[in-house]
Amino acid sequence: RLYTAPPLIPDRSGLARLQARLWADEGMRIMIARRMYAMRLGEILPHADLDVLRGIEGARMKESYRLAAQSVGIDWHGRQYDRADPMAADLPNQALNHAASAVEAAAAIAVAATATIPQLGFIHEDPGQSFVLDIADLYRAEITLPCAFRAVKRARERPSENIERVTRRLTGETLARDQVIPSMIERIKSLIEAG
Repeated sequence: RLYTAPPLIPDRSGLARLQARLWADEGMRIMIARRMYAMRLGEILPHADLDVLRGIEGARMKESYRLAAQSVGIDWHGRQYDRADPMAADLPNQALNHAASAVEAAAAIAVAATATIPQLGFIHEDPGQSFVLDIADLYRAEITLPCAFRAVKRARERPSENIERVTRRLTGETLARDQVIPSMIERIKSLIEAG
């Protein structure tokens, strides 16, 4: 009797191959970055320089932080984070770290589910999870900030509760309720396929 090979595993590398081609082409890379900023900021910026785009986004996000904190009635004194001592940050900054970690974990799942390459980010460049951070940032204003600041308010109302636990629970509930991972998967596909 002759050996029969098992059925072939479907080729799921199409998005990764396309992502690598887009990432390697500087013009296409900027175009994808501009699309990502348009998703976050609600408008297509005319600039083609990544540093200029980052500067515009940074200024707008500062305002987003302020408004998100104000909407739940907490004081905001700016983003401060010491990697060597993350617990030294004030409660809002600690909550932001925990919420961001949860959203980044969701983005890592979406990147893995689409078989795209985590290291090939269009906005973030240095970390080994650049594309994961790109995708997580698409949800910063609508998920990360509100979850973090609501968690701070809840933790202040119930001082016995741990800010990390409150933030992760609230963010996890939001990720599940709003079907964020499927949304991330669709955004990844649309970004890469449209390129």
